[in-house]
Amino acid sequence: MVDILELVAASTEGLALRDVSARLEAPKSSLLPLLRALTARGYLAQGRAGEYRLGPGALDLGATTPTQRELVDVARPPALDLMRRTGETVFLGVLSTDHRSVVYVDKVDSDHIIRYAGGVGDRRPLHATSSGKAILAFLPAEERDEILKSLSLARHTARTITSLPALRASLDDIRRAGVCVTIDELVAGASGIAAPVFDRYGRVAGACALGGPTDRVRPRLKALASEVKSTARTLSERLGHRGGEEKRRGRSP
Repeated sequence: MVDILELVAASTEGLALRDVSARLEAPKSSLLPLLRALTARGYLAQGRAGEYRLGPGALDLGATTPTQRELVDVARPPALDLMRRTGETVFLGVLSTDHRSVVYVDKVDSDHIIRYAGGVGDRRPLHATSSGKAILAFLPAEERDEILKSLSLARHTARTITSLPALRASLDDIRRAGVCVTIDELVAGASGIAAPVFDRYGRVAGACALGGPTDRVRPRLKALASEVKSTARTLSERLGHRGGEEKRRGRSP
């Protein structure tokens, strides 16, 4: 089972049964009961095309903190409601253990045929995603600065922010607005909106994000941003947050 988890964890697109069988050189008939057991326990999750990805249970083994695991536990109903209200895919993202990426720990897929793609366990760059920047913006200033110094700021599209001064300015804007909007920054034609989620101590625990095709998201930016912020507040409240402390934490000294 460990071999299966390690194999799936190394895949960014998920793996079908035939792929797992070929790479492990094991018969499908032997692997299928193991895959089903891992899925039932939450260590794997299966996509609409049948591909296997890491599930929340695998992330619980070490990729998240207790607060982040609590966030996953309380997020599903509000996230599902947000998807129904907006029609777009909803993600729950947390800071990776190496502080270089945002990791999706839960998602609710849009019902649209054309929708934002991403799976539980997928990692995305902090500087080019709405969820990554929403988390960065509200980290304590000293922690944020240490992370910024370590990022490569790789270019993904013509709109990706690739300079540290520009990224710092963007994070300042996000702290003022309480929400992050990215248009075509990671993938051309795809946009995201994210707001931070805080724990009972005012620390950023993750981000609630919405993603969709730019042509569908851009005309509704104001309304969608309001919906995302509202859901993020609900999640923060479920973690015991009462507001106020996060702005002081996110300020630079």
